[in-house]
This record gives sequence, C-alpha cells and structure tokens, in this order.
Amino acid sequence: MAIQLVCTSCGSVGKPRTVVPGSFLIEIVLWLFFLLPGLCYTVWRLSAKHKACPACGGKAMVPTGSPVGRQLLAKQGA
Repeated sequence: MAIQLVCTSCGSVGKPRTVVPGSFLIEIVLWLFFLLPGLCYTVWRLSAKHKACPACGGKAMVPTGSPVGRQLLAKQGA
C-alpha cells in the first residue's frame, strides 16, 4: 500500500510525481554536438530531480498520518 501524501501548498492528497528540470531535447542536442556539456547537463538534470505535488508542482508534501498532514486534512474537512 502506498503512503498518501498531502501538499502543504494546495492541500491536494495523492502520490507525488517525479519532476526532472530542464529539457530532454536540449540534452539530446548537447550530447550530439558537445560531449562535455552534454555530460554536465545530464548530471545536473539527474541530481536536481525531485518529487512534487501532481496538482500544483509544490515540493512540500507530508504524509497524511503525520501531525501536519492531519492538521491540513482537518482544515479541509476531509
């Protein structure tokens, strides 16, 4: 069973999505034409990926069972 998370920004409940910054197209172009910048860009993209709220893209999601999560759910009336 997956742990449900609640977003502290918008209050939506669900499973976070993985967000990778940058552009895949730029990454491909850099790899095709410039080896070292392509490598640097790829390393940056992979090291900067994070989980985010599927509704608003916020980074701050907490478990629904935590004190903060229960408080947010209580405010919404859920």
